[in-house]
Amino acid sequence: MKSSVIIVLGEKSIAIARQVQTVIPNATIYGLASRTQTADHTYDKFSETVSELFSQGHAIIGICAAGILIRSLAPLLSDKRTEPPVIAIAEDGSAVVPLLGGLNGANELARAIAKSLQIQPAITTTGDLRFQTSLLAPPANYRLLNSDEQAKTFVADLLAGARVKLIGEATWLSDSNLPFADDATHQIEVIAEDVKLEAIASKLSSKYLVYQTESSLNPSTIGKLSIIGTGPGSAKWMSPEVKAILEAATDFVGYKTYVNLVKGFTKGKTIHASDNRVELDRARHALELATEGKSVVIVSSGDAGIYGMASAVFEVVDQDSPKWNHIDIHVAPGISAAQAAAAAIGAPIGHDFCTISLSDILKPWEVIEQRLSAAAQADFVIAIYNPISMQRKWQLPAAKETLLKWRSPNTPVVLGHKMGRKGENVKVITLAELEPELADMQTVIIVGSSKTKVLELGDRLRVYTPRKY
Repeated sequence: MKSSVIIVLGEKSIAIARQVQTVIPNATIYGLASRTQTADHTYDKFSETVSELFSQGHAIIGICAAGILIRSLAPLLSDKRTEPPVIAIAEDGSAVVPLLGGLNGANELARAIAKSLQIQPAITTTGDLRFQTSLLAPPANYRLLNSDEQAKTFVADLLAGARVKLIGEATWLSDSNLPFADDATHQIEVIAEDVKLEAIASKLSSKYLVYQTESSLNPSTIGKLSIIGTGPGSAKWMSPEVKAILEAATDFVGYKTYVNLVKGFTKGKTIHASDNRVELDRARHALELATEGKSVVIVSSGDAGIYGMASAVFEVVDQDSPKWNHIDIHVAPGISAAQAAAAAIGAPIGHDFCTISLSDILKPWEVIEQRLSAAAQADFVIAIYNPISMQRKWQLPAAKETLLKWRSPNTPVVLGHKMGRKGENVKVITLAELEPELADMQTVIIVGSSKTKVLELGDRLRVYTPRKY
């Protein structure tokens, strides 16, 4: 099946469409040319466009009335085994209705979309409703070996009261509401991908379904690896996309302190926590889990692409095993500590700024010092990460000395400590007052430019950098 498309008729529907994109990042938004301004792609005729996209195999998600979708596609309907999903979403996001493509994941897609919109999907498929899984449309890493007629009869028997025994392991089955019993008349067996079909063919019947795992047989079905940034700490700063990824993940990988930040999402999931200084090993472990067909999330605080795990993963993929080239790797952005501290005090990074880490674990101090000097000379606002640790107490005074070559001692400095977490504190001092005892590894330091100002607004201080020099 090709990528999904989201069809909208007006600009008011774009917000809902963007929300859907957090669940389906590769989906393209098609907007009616005369009524939309910010769609990814525009069209002029609704019925012709929907019909063409459907015929090409794209999943259709229409933020419109169900009727207009049905009337547009009715002449094309012929084989439900091959038809892509078609889903209607109410313009206000109050309803998600799968219309077609139940055998190709429409119900699962509708559930994911509805979850992101914080509503219940309007699933009408009896088997899916009762059993909370689809035996006729297994997940991507499984293949049903039975014929359509055998599978349909099997489901009909269960709906009529028959019970089933599960042989093998598959969480999408064991976690469902299927009527399991050891003395059941019907059986479902899950076999490994290396089992020869001749060995199982004689078992296939309307009372015996067999699913074969196929993660390695088809590289496109290898699991997914998402690298997310939680934000500095508070759950309120997590994006809807990050929350959806955490909900869907089967395995959580990360530094144990960061995994604890998302413990509200880890119930029933497998946790792979580790120490803070094993980034490359952590990346390799996550990639290996993904090759097993699992939905893996690597948890970083702040933004995963800013001194986080995203670059570690791509570094490993670049240097190590070719087998990881087929893994679907997705990076979801988060709010950084510098952004959080800046917002808490005003707008100190309202003009050109940069970030520099004082940690010399991965780069020599000479490089750090050179970059500090260049940024200070260019009059950038500078956000300093990893300013001090138990082993590194001399670097912050050295950085201060370098900055004072180009900045006034009265330059405003913002200290953001434990942003978004218990003990959060934001303080404004001058560059001359910056001392090691004021910071630790949980502090981000924002050093203002020559134009950065401090305002006294009532009993509060505000810091901002003007937009114009």
